[in-house]
Amino acid sequence: MKIALDAMGTDDAPITEIAGAVVSVGLDPTLRVILVGDEAALTGPLSEFPAQEQIEVVHAPDRIDSSLAPVAALRRSPNSSIGVGLGLHAAGKADAFVSAGSTGAVMAASLRLLRPVRGVDRPPVGTMFPTHLGPTLVTDAGANIDCKPHNLAQFARVGSIYMQDLYGVSRPRVGLLNVGAEQIKGTEVLQDAYRLLAGSDLNFVGNIEGRDIVNHACDVLVCDGFTGNILLKFYESLAAFLVAHLRDRLMPGDLGAEFEEAFRVFDYAEYGGAPLLGVNGVSIICHGESSPKAISAAIGMAARTARSGIVDHIARDLAS
Repeated sequence: MKIALDAMGTDDAPITEIAGAVVSVGLDPTLRVILVGDEAALTGPLSEFPAQEQIEVVHAPDRIDSSLAPVAALRRSPNSSIGVGLGLHAAGKADAFVSAGSTGAVMAASLRLLRPVRGVDRPPVGTMFPTHLGPTLVTDAGANIDCKPHNLAQFARVGSIYMQDLYGVSRPRVGLLNVGAEQIKGTEVLQDAYRLLAGSDLNFVGNIEGRDIVNHACDVLVCDGFTGNILLKFYESLAAFLVAHLRDRLMPGDLGAEFEEAFRVFDYAEYGGAPLLGVNGVSIICHGESSPKAISAAIGMAARTARSGIVDHIARDLAS
């Protein structure tokens, strides 16, 4: 199993990516990681670790200019770590791709090089939201700002397959994020999406209000990328606020340790990254602030996703 890792993506690149790759190959002897980036920048930090036969370097000299639109940035930098890494995956030289670089560039390059699965018009980003009863997959979490009803129905389908194949949920409950539980609530797009989902073979449980997310009201929560990204960033910031606010007010010792363990579920590093669902490949998008632990988790997620056969599953499901 080979994972192409964009080594120039995090805020502390390439040190974070190298450390995460070293952890990953140490946990899985069958794993190979291809570090994609400026070879000169990688050589020094990589030499600080013991020789890693499971890690190789592929040179990619260009840098993505974050001030440009994603497509323009990719055109200006054809040999970027994102373009080269996804090119390796598209050519079958890697089984998956992981990046903490520009989200827009990763999505644009994934669409151009991997192409969407037939039947998926707009591949969504799927992000795991922790709840006290288990994780909920929110899709879309930022890839598609303006969606039509059939796009939301597609998000529900690929999200359901992801929860089946990666989390073992035999019949995932699908909910539609809305301002009320009644069928007539929300915009015309949401009302039409409700009818599509209700008439499908998915396990649709109806509209879900924001307050019900933390109660694990569904396994797959469907929304447009505009709403999903706002929800994601608020969720992450609230978790960070609660941890920081309460840590200072707890007594040291066992109580503090119990607190840290209880709030570990809110740590995005536990999940690593978010898959772009519905493309012909495995493309995992990570935080720019990712730690080595988060990068290692993302590499592990990429390997599990590639091994699951989810791409073929999505293609078969939509073809039928």
